[in-house]
Amino acid sequence: MASVLAFDKVTVRFDDNVVLDRITLDLEEGETCIILGAAGSGKTILLKTALGLIQPDEGRVWLFGQDTSTLEEDDLRELRSRMGILFQEGGLFDSLTIEENVAYPLLNHKSLRCPRDEVLPRVSEALQFVELGHTLAKYPSELSGGMRRRVGIARAIVTQPELLLYDSPTAGLDPITANTIMALIAKERDLRNTTTALATHRYQDGHLLANYRYNAKTERLEAVSAGGDREKLQTRFIVLGDGRIVFEGSQEQLEASTDPYVSKFAKPLSQSE
Repeated sequence: MASVLAFDKVTVRFDDNVVLDRITLDLEEGETCIILGAAGSGKTILLKTALGLIQPDEGRVWLFGQDTSTLEEDDLRELRSRMGILFQEGGLFDSLTIEENVAYPLLNHKSLRCPRDEVLPRVSEALQFVELGHTLAKYPSELSGGMRRRVGIARAIVTQPELLLYDSPTAGLDPITANTIMALIAKERDLRNTTTALATHRYQDGHLLANYRYNAKTERLEAVSAGGDREKLQTRFIVLGDGRIVFEGSQEQLEASTDPYVSKFAKPLSQSE
């Protein structure tokens, strides 16, 4: 399979502080990568580096087979147009309606601009996907935190990206709302075979993506069996600690780890936050 995102010995420093330390990883087409780690471990910095918002001090980042260090800003924007991102708080513009928020990438990415008469149908489709088709005329302040997060997903998927990055999508949400968000992420992944990288400190988020598949016929998430069916979901777990990858492997390998730092991210679900 083709490589979608690759880090080759990437180091990022802020002054004397090393926030990413010789990170090497390769995310292939259709794969799901769960990035676990404590606050300050480098999860968000890794995603911003993948987007090209932060340039590495050492090493290289490859997006869709292109070395981003060799690209002009216009070319980098072109690559970003093939990606979607959901930041922790949704990243919505308070002064814009929900319709305008979701339409923003369609109207402002040079390579994505579509005819005006096609924008509203695309926006409506994305909002229907997250079950918020009735919110077009509302403003972010009129929605709950969970609804704003769902609008953020709609904006991330409206361009039909090949790669989706999620930065702590369930942070600060109650368990029921968090499960709703994760179910939508799984639905997007499975209906469109989208390559997915999700940063979180919650093992539940990764567990759901590794063990459940969206069934388009029943319109429900369904548990997959261990072994072959689970392997077909192509879910890989990474644990970051102090800017380094301290674990990389399958769910089974993560749960079997005896490393004290790694094992705390694979607690039985009944013990997790």
